[in-house]
Amino acid sequence: MIDATPQSLSNTLALTIPHDLGGLRLDVALQRMLPDHSRSRLQAWIKSGLVTVDANATTSKTKVWGGEQVLVQVQAKPETQAYVAEDIPLNIVYEDEHILVVNKPAGMVVHPAAGNWSGTLLNALLFHEPALHAVPRAGIVHRLDKDTSGLLVVAKTLAAQTNLVRQLQARTVKREYRCIIWGQIWRNGVIDQPIGRDPRSRTKMSINRNGKAAVTRYEVLERFSVQTYMRCNLETGRTHQIRVHMQHLKAPIVGDLVYGFRGIVPIRAMTQTLRDAVDKFDRQALHAIKLGLLHPETDEFMEWQIELADDMKALLEAMRYEDPSTDEDDFELSFGGLQTEPYLADEDYEDEADDDFEYDESEEGDFDGVELEDGDLEEDDLEESDDLAPKGKA
Repeated sequence: MIDATPQSLSNTLALTIPHDLGGLRLDVALQRMLPDHSRSRLQAWIKSGLVTVDANATTSKTKVWGGEQVLVQVQAKPETQAYVAEDIPLNIVYEDEHILVVNKPAGMVVHPAAGNWSGTLLNALLFHEPALHAVPRAGIVHRLDKDTSGLLVVAKTLAAQTNLVRQLQARTVKREYRCIIWGQIWRNGVIDQPIGRDPRSRTKMSINRNGKAAVTRYEVLERFSVQTYMRCNLETGRTHQIRVHMQHLKAPIVGDLVYGFRGIVPIRAMTQTLRDAVDKFDRQALHAIKLGLLHPETDEFMEWQIELADDMKALLEAMRYEDPSTDEDDFELSFGGLQTEPYLADEDYEDEADDDFEYDESEEGDFDGVELEDGDLEEDDLEESDDLAPKGKA
């Protein structure tokens, strides 16, 4: 019989090792007595000194023989913090009774998951607006990578969330990003390549014939000797879409450790100033700078634009110092006035889709709502989520 009675501290259990578990390691015996906790979690508690045997510190390998008095300081499972409100500052660009638009900083995970059960945008939203507890995923309808900064829209009511999901499904939400990539891109283009889970790495995405349709339009804003500053517009919202598509162009985003290429950084071609700036830049150079959508209540088109993130501004300045001959105005004139044409028409692009691209027949289906190992749900829209999708598509 197992004696497991609460002590004065509600999270402490007093256990008596039964004789039929004699001869087992402590961690194995505890796992049999506390099946709701994994062996690895119990081992972590033992290592942290949260478990004592006969009032003495112990190790997981310690053999028990029956009759020992064990105290276990039970720690709450981290996932229990997933939907807990946390007082985390938010940079709110716009808010009314139906939606709010947030400028997410780099380094913040959007939605809790393994490895990031707290400190997320969702936790911050629940503190800012407690009523979001009643809305699935606290109103989140699309996501950004942990290390991507910029604009996100959040629904404050179930009706607004359903409306925004429909807009995402219809591809009418306008999303503009700025990125800095390695290499020189010489023309505007469209990448129309499906994206799915990488069969060689379950936490990555790749061009995959069995994946979901993914379309990225890109435009050159400034071109430097070893890098290019670009505008990207999304027609779809797949996980890591821009990062995967830039890798497909053999022009990975600066600072992207997941989708970059080994040896791609042209160190010898850069000045020391630029080398230092790149070394200090500790994330992918990707920023969601503009967002446009139909307001779910008024049906009025609304658009928000923010400044480029400070760290990307600093990197751009270092790039301009490296190559001062670049004339930014020439690029603006070449593309018809970038400030007044935020979303370009089809005729402004050349199709860069690679019709001869060879697909690996072994590649499997899409990344359908599965969270990445680092806990970030990333950019893939929640279009297919059972708890968000409307019952009948418009």
